[in-house]
Amino acid sequence: MITCVITYDIDPNRRDLFEQYARNWGECSPRCGADLIGYFAPHEGSTSTAYGIYSLPSLADYEAYRARLAADPLGRDNYEFARNERFIRRESRLFVKLASAPHGVRS
Repeated sequence: MITCVITYDIDPNRRDLFEQYARNWGECSPRCGADLIGYFAPHEGSTSTAYGIYSLPSLADYEAYRARLAADPLGRDNYEFARNERFIRRESRLFVKLASAPHGVRS
């Protein structure tokens, strides 16, 4: 299993648009095959850093997932929404794998 961590640099004055974008992915991503952990908007600290985090079995599954997103009507609309509104200034992706499992029990 791999986890994709997307780091967004967003316009802090348009956070509401990022939150709509995140809700759209919250509907679309699981339907297209990702195990969505969530999209996270700024709350405290940096007002311009946001994240999207989801897992997939492999990089090949990631490529297939991206193709399904591009073909999905809401996915296409969401890409276009972000492009037109320009609330995302920059984004980067990092692929990680869980190294701490198995986890201990919370006390």
